[in-house]
Formats: sequence, C-alpha cells, structure tokens
Amino acid sequence: MSVEKIREYNQKMLAVLGTVVVIIAFVGLFFTLKFVVSEISSSSRNTGPDNGILSKERVEELQRESKREQLISFSLPSLIDSTNLVYMIPVAHKSLEDAEIYREERIGLYDLYEPINSKIDQRYSMHNYGDFNNLLIYDYKNKKVEKLFSERVNFSDIQTEYFSDDILIVFKASTEDTFKDGVINQRDFKSLFIYSIKDGRLREVTVNNSDVFKLTFVENSKDLLINFGIDYNENGLYEQYIEPSLIKRYNYETGTLTDIVSSDINEDLQNILQGSD
Repeated sequence: MSVEKIREYNQKMLAVLGTVVVIIAFVGLFFTLKFVVSEISSSSRNTGPDNGILSKERVEELQRESKREQLISFSLPSLIDSTNLVYMIPVAHKSLEDAEIYREERIGLYDLYEPINSKIDQRYSMHNYGDFNNLLIYDYKNKKVEKLFSERVNFSDIQTEYFSDDILIVFKASTEDTFKDGVINQRDFKSLFIYSIKDGRLREVTVNNSDVFKLTFVENSKDLLINFGIDYNENGLYEQYIEPSLIKRYNYETGTLTDIVSSDINEDLQNILQGSD
C-alpha cells in the first residue's frame, strides 16, 4: 500500500472517530441536562407546601410559644339537601410561611372549591376536593351549624351520595401522624367516615395497621366494598406498589366489616403464587 493511500485511510478513520466522539458528547450532554432538570423539578416538588395539618408534637411545640402556623379557611357552602336547605361547609386550612403569635382578631381566608356532580347506578353523587380539617353541617331553616369533629383530622375528597331515603356524606380522613413526618396528611393511615343527614350520625370504619385505599358502593345499596391497604413493613405508610391489600364488605345497617375472600381461598391463592403444595 502506497504512502498516499495510507494517509488517505488515516484521514478517513480520524474523520469517523471525530464524528463518533461528537455524537457521544451530544448524547452525554443531553442526558446530563435531562438529569439536572429532573433533579430541579424533584427538589421543587419536595420543598413545596405540605397540605396536611401539623402533627400533635409540632402543635404542642408551637403552643408553648403561643404561636401557630396554620389558619382555618372556609369553603363555599354546598347545598346537599334542597328540600330541607341543608348545606355542608368544608373547613380547609392555610399554612403560613412563618409561625405567628396568636392574634384573636385574625380570621381565616375564604376559599372556593367547586363541587363535581356525577351519576352512579340509580343515584347521584357529588364530590368536593380540597385540603380539609373539619366539616360543618349547616341547617339553613333552623339556623343551626354542627361540626363533625372535635379532634384533629385531615381529608381531601368529600363524596355525597343521594339515596331515596337518605343522603350520605363519605370521606377518607387521617387522624394521626402514622408516618411520623411531622404532619397529618393523606400519606398517613385513613379511616372511612360516613355521615347520615337523616339521623345525624357519624360512623367510622377502620382496620388496624391499614389504610382505606379505595371503596365502592354495592349497586343500589348503602353497603360498601372497601379496599384496605396493609402496612406490611410497619413503617406507618401504605405503599401500594410493594404492599398487599385486602377487600372487605361493610354492612351499613349493622355497621360490621366482613371478609369477602375466605381464609381458605386466600391461603390457596398464596400457595399457588409461591409454588407451595
């Protein structure tokens, strides 16, 4: 091979090598920028405001200094019983940037959460979304207001179900900081609460060491099918992608919970999954 051909070959190889290096550099730069943007976005999400209510420990710490970090905030009343003019008023909350000394003349802000209506089987359903810490029932005709809770709770979705003989208000609420992150929010275990407009009774449905994950009404019935998430690793948080769940039936009339899947079937299914005889 002549010197000229060798020189030509080397030049071509250098050109190819240079092109490959440039492509690798661009790909590396692209993924580096993507990673940086992802980290910035994640950081922004993690440092954003937490919509839960403060834990008991944090509240006690603030009380010792006569301070507060959150204010109540009333949502627009929603008409739930047009015949008797009964409204519900969700009580939300706002977190201050800095804790403030108590000022009795200060009042909460006024928020608006639009209800969403939908039709389920033979009844109507209405949802109110927000960040709530209590619920008021306002009887317009009799000029009476009733609050449902005297303790600290947090919930975000209020579901109103209309039946021929009653109206039920249904929501999942956290009452304790089970995850121990300083706030009571929707990451903590939730109980199911059902309030009857007809008899003015508030029911609580819960299972130890579990979170009310999903629920559905039985067709044309007040009974419920409830999906409970089990805190298998006992860290105070139900992690749906790695922890199991179970289904129970709630009998509205008796207030009892029963397993839908028997222990025998449950054991058989587990044995099949793990390959046991």
